[in-house]
Amino acid sequence: MSDSTIRWEQDADGVVVLTLDDPSSSANTMNDAYVRSMGETLDRLEAEKESVRGVVVTSAKRTFFAGGNLGSLIQATPDTTDAVLAQVTLVKAQLRRLETLGIPVAAAVNGAALGGGLEIALACHHRVALDDPKVKIGLPEVTLGLLPGGGGVVRTVRLLGLTTALLELLLQGQQLRPSKALELGLVHELAADRDELVAKARAWVLANPDAAQPWDTKGYKVPGGTPSSPSLASTLPAFPANLTKQLKGAPYPAPYAILSAAVESLQVDVDTAFTVEGRYFVDLVTGQVSTNMIQALWFDLNAINGGASRPSGPERYTAAKVGVLGAGMMGAGIAHAFAKVGVDVVLKDVSTEAAEKGKAHVAGLVGKQVARGRMTQEKADAFLARITPTGDAADLAGCDVVVEAVFEDQALKHRVLSEAEANAGVGGGGPALLASNTSTLPITGLAEGVQRPADVVGMHFFSPVDKMPLVELIVGERTSDEALARAYDVVRQIGKTPIVVSDSRGFFTSRVFGTLVLEGAALLAEGLAPMSVERAALQAGFPAGPLTLLDEVTLTLPLKINEEAAKAGATQEHPGIAVLRALVEQGRTGKSAGKGFFDWQPEKRVWPGLAELFPASDAVPFRDAQERLLFVMAVETARCVEEKVLSSVEDANIGSIMGIGFPPLYGGVLQYVDQYPGGVAGFVARADELADAYGERFRPPAILLERAVPAGSLRAAVAG
Repeated sequence: MSDSTIRWEQDADGVVVLTLDDPSSSANTMNDAYVRSMGETLDRLEAEKESVRGVVVTSAKRTFFAGGNLGSLIQATPDTTDAVLAQVTLVKAQLRRLETLGIPVAAAVNGAALGGGLEIALACHHRVALDDPKVKIGLPEVTLGLLPGGGGVVRTVRLLGLTTALLELLLQGQQLRPSKALELGLVHELAADRDELVAKARAWVLANPDAAQPWDTKGYKVPGGTPSSPSLASTLPAFPANLTKQLKGAPYPAPYAILSAAVESLQVDVDTAFTVEGRYFVDLVTGQVSTNMIQALWFDLNAINGGASRPSGPERYTAAKVGVLGAGMMGAGIAHAFAKVGVDVVLKDVSTEAAEKGKAHVAGLVGKQVARGRMTQEKADAFLARITPTGDAADLAGCDVVVEAVFEDQALKHRVLSEAEANAGVGGGGPALLASNTSTLPITGLAEGVQRPADVVGMHFFSPVDKMPLVELIVGERTSDEALARAYDVVRQIGKTPIVVSDSRGFFTSRVFGTLVLEGAALLAEGLAPMSVERAALQAGFPAGPLTLLDEVTLTLPLKINEEAAKAGATQEHPGIAVLRALVEQGRTGKSAGKGFFDWQPEKRVWPGLAELFPASDAVPFRDAQERLLFVMAVETARCVEEKVLSSVEDANIGSIMGIGFPPLYGGVLQYVDQYPGGVAGFVARADELADAYGERFRPPAILLERAVPAGSLRAAVAG
């Protein structure tokens, strides 16, 4: 077994330590080598059982086990159903053999155990985890459109009970700290270090020679009962309705499959339950949604975070001191992001008093962490001490990065960037990176206000900064590779994901987001009832409806952007603009004013006056409404590709999901085109139908027509 991914070491007491250690990878996964190695190991354990007093399963990697082989899973199709079912059945059968060996088996979980890693640990009779907050334990398969296929559903519902397993692990894919996993009952003990970890696991197997799984023990009762128990049976009908409410009607198949597998698995014996789970898993893994989500949220995301869009020449960079210009909510959020990772921040506004208000906002965020027990007061004090509020630009001396986050006015941004250029940098006036948090103003124009335009880059954060994981980096006409690389590295330093786009009005995210919300307004004008507009978006998979989003960003902002675009020469006005003007003329400007499409006080409800302004009709079919919201974003993104605003499929897909709420179930805005029924050709045909019915904004650009005949993918077109 020299090429095995599992090392066998047996001590004088007869305890076998099985160390998961794939020699071909930095992480252990359920690849073919693992399956072969596990089979060989189980054969040996069964053959030598008389001389084995117990088994400890641990790992030589930083993680315990990384889970399923996503490179293989993403290739599954309906045509490979039988092969996929055979493979997942084999994996489950191996873990079943492990837990029914007749000798005690303990897991020494030395690192993250997510997905398949936790499933291996669950097949052990006892679990000891390293007490490290960086260690995560859970079953996050639902976030990739899957369910745990290695017995995770079957074992957790029997171990924790149906309700707890569904709500605390399965339906949302929570990743738990070891202390929470202990509290929940997923693990039995914690250990301070690796030596103690293995020692505790070894001691347990020696002390429990007759160990068995609870579900294999005569008389075991599942916590909370089974579906046939009156107490549980009375609550079961509410589960599907609550799930639909939580998903807002979005067509995600995985949560429903998890619910079905969990309930059904408790109505049969454990071995039949594994079969039930396996069939639901295969249905998901061979479907389009899991393919989309794995491609975007694993492969595309990892490519970006690994530097796919970063210039390769410049050396890696780490910011030491950062200046943030503007202490409003965005500026304070940016200051929080840097201070969180240990970077000193100078938070500048027009006065020290104004800057202090920004620091107070950060203090509020930190205080919530303390109140929830996620941060000690000592660490909170050190966190806040890293932020220096000031009204004096001279205090920017020593800052190697400056991020401007003032009001969207080019003259104002010119002034503050020029002032920062003169004062920032090591020794004052040095080559500090000058970044602008603008969401719409072209970076090339902003760079005209400084002496070193090559050091200016757009660094567009999303609100709220402490929750939104994306940053859009914008390359101006004179932005250097060195500046872009530094900006990319700085964004990764604060744990966020950078996408890279070229300069244009609205860039990528703001430009495409605008088409979504304005299309919602246009649907209202065409007779779709306000809540039907919202439901069309929610049931298509968007996190919020376009009318709600418009109220939240304020109706005057799109109007201002439209005016600026007209000044720049734009001739086509989106029909949704007229809707916004009509509301603003009546003093309804959005949530901040308490009234827009909705009345927001005392609670959110549709403004009755909308029915008078825009009478309802059945002119727009509901399916058309849903596809209009999706297509208008996809067509505009294709134009961004054609105009070289975007040069990466990964940037487009991840930017659309993480930045502007494009439904993850489609894998991102460009993946939506490729996976549409009929591929690009099918998308083009449907886009032409929408254009004929609703306007030229849906007409597919040349880049889509080129990939439709002969058939090809948009991903291949951009990559080529």
